[in-house]
Amino acid sequence: MVKKHILITGVSGTVGFEVLKQLIDKACYDITVFDKKTKTSIRKLTPYQDKLKIVFGDITDPKDFDEIKTPVDVVIHLAAIIPPLADDVPELAQQVNTQGTKNLIEHLEQHAPNAFFMYSSSISVYGDRVKTPYIKVTDPLVPSEGDAYADTKIASEKRVQNCKLNWTIFRLAAIMGNHKVSKLMFHQPLNTALEIATPQDTARAFVNGIEKQNLLSKRIFNLGGGETCRIGYAHFLERSFAIFGLGKLDFPHHAFADKNFHCGYYADWEDLNKIVHFRHHTLEDYFKTERRKVSSFKKNMASLFRRPIKWYLLKQSEPYQAFKRNDITRINHFFNQNSKP
Repeated sequence: MVKKHILITGVSGTVGFEVLKQLIDKACYDITVFDKKTKTSIRKLTPYQDKLKIVFGDITDPKDFDEIKTPVDVVIHLAAIIPPLADDVPELAQQVNTQGTKNLIEHLEQHAPNAFFMYSSSISVYGDRVKTPYIKVTDPLVPSEGDAYADTKIASEKRVQNCKLNWTIFRLAAIMGNHKVSKLMFHQPLNTALEIATPQDTARAFVNGIEKQNLLSKRIFNLGGGETCRIGYAHFLERSFAIFGLGKLDFPHHAFADKNFHCGYYADWEDLNKIVHFRHHTLEDYFKTERRKVSSFKKNMASLFRRPIKWYLLKQSEPYQAFKRNDITRINHFFNQNSKP
């Protein structure tokens, strides 16, 4: 029996690496990974080099695809520049996320026209849903003002839908696991409805989808953890702070934005789950995993230094800094009229 040839991009990322591990565990696929050559990608991929073909390259340079063995049966395209870097350097996000996707599709159309193209999009394409938190695939795509990442995903989705390949698109909810604290923590309003999915469940959706092409073909799905993975953002932070020994969520007024972010509850998440049966984890599973990561020593040290840690975090808050500087343009971006200073 000839093994299906699977191509994965962005394999050194959190979801990509989980996809790789699950595919290797199945031991029934011929795997090629395409990723930029970095210390991280070398460290992650070297232990598996005898089980797959590694192609190091730059997705913005079409010539780098020439080393990919063809034909390719399935492509799981996860490579992307994500926030906050996507917001800080939108030109780079456009080059990698949009132009890179276009380059890859054009290469496949020429060299692997029968490939099934699985594209990873984002909940960010729906924009600010604080007032209307329940989201369906059929909802309009209205990205938040200044969300360069969402803009690249919307443009890429259009390119995918207009390509000659067989395709499917998964719009990922908030993927929680191995994430790092950044200034984005303060961009998200505290009253945001938050639905998460673990990297393992997210990867499982792509991996299980390989054998479900007939049911996924030319369709778009919302990928989230469902009812048992939902929580208000303020409550999510409170529980996270408690796990890490940081005490209460006692930041000053205007530390968190009121608007112009994204996230919400996927009202139609079950549509994808019924096909690929990816959901194994709940929100409580996520918090249990986080607790296991934090040793008593780390938690005690964080508790001892919680005030300077919170002071450092607050300095990362762009809404708060805009408030302190009385930067009217940024204040208008982050805050509603009734809550502006």
